[in-house]
Amino acid sequence: MRTMLKSKLHRATVTGADADYEGSITLDPLL
Repeated sequence: MRTMLKSKLHRATVTGADADYEGSITLDPLL
C-alpha cells in the first residue's frame, strides 16, 4: 500500500537526494 502525502514547503532547502530512488529527497530537519 502506498500513501501519498501532498503539501507545500515554503523556504525549504533540499539537503540531499538519492538518484537511485525516485522521489527521494532529504530536507533540513529544523523545518
